[in-house]
Amino acid sequence: MKSLLDPFVYPYYRGESENLLYLPLEKLTEGSVFLQSLFSLVIVIILALFIHYINNKYIFIHYRSILPSILFIFIISGFRGMHTMHPVYLGAFFMLISVFRLFSAFDKAKSYPESFDSGFFLGIASLFYFKLLILFPAMLYGIGTLTREKNWREYVLITTGLVLPFFLTFSYTFITDQWLETLKIFEYNLLTNNNHIKSDIKLQFYLGYLILLTLTGSYVILKQYDTLKVSTRKYFTIFFLMFVSSLAGLLIIPAASQEMLVITAIPFTYLISNYFISIKSRFWGETLFLTFIAIIVFLQITS
Repeated sequence: MKSLLDPFVYPYYRGESENLLYLPLEKLTEGSVFLQSLFSLVIVIILALFIHYINNKYIFIHYRSILPSILFIFIISGFRGMHTMHPVYLGAFFMLISVFRLFSAFDKAKSYPESFDSGFFLGIASLFYFKLLILFPAMLYGIGTLTREKNWREYVLITTGLVLPFFLTFSYTFITDQWLETLKIFEYNLLTNNNHIKSDIKLQFYLGYLILLTLTGSYVILKQYDTLKVSTRKYFTIFFLMFVSSLAGLLIIPAASQEMLVITAIPFTYLISNYFISIKSRFWGETLFLTFIAIIVFLQITS
């Protein structure tokens, strides 16, 4: 509500909002700051519903629960600087489609369509938010571990799917004589020094609490490992690799900053949800959850 009542424009660095797929949307909404904040809220709700759908489809958290959706919205609420339109939200949407198609490859002998689709949608996601390419190794591991029979075709197809959107993009920009400008935008999206987190102590504290919950949740999964279904083990392993990859991107890519936290929040959500559902002590479960909510409320009030 605070962001809707007092909307703001995201402080883009040069080239951040100029990706080929995102630029038309940016130009369409640049006349209304309120519309940009409203757009981000709508996309977050859509992402939350998609997160809920993926869990219902593959049931890797004990039972069907709306908790992952609620937690995702809460987590994003704590990222005060991201309560406006940014290409990472659309990138996250196509990344979730990629994960959905990847998980559908489980126990299939020839998962050729799933392999290609997973790479293709991650490629589209990267054209919105270029740093999503950091997740590709996790996807490669996923296609290798989920399929019943491992062979080179799945690896080739997922790589081909990833490359195809970039090939089409460069073909278009070459024909329209924009390819040098496009390369420059990709360079800006990797090498621009951009760090909103270093100067925000409250956000650092919030991230520390989330990381603590995630590591504790991962420990709980390890304790449950022998009792989990084979598919659940593999899904959570992929989520953990995505979590580690996104954190690595935040640390090693100069242009990655608070917007990368939207991507990190997705595996966060599943790992933390499983943890809260697994807590046997009601006192500790309620205490940790209320502390989580209290931190978010504090961040909202003091922003």
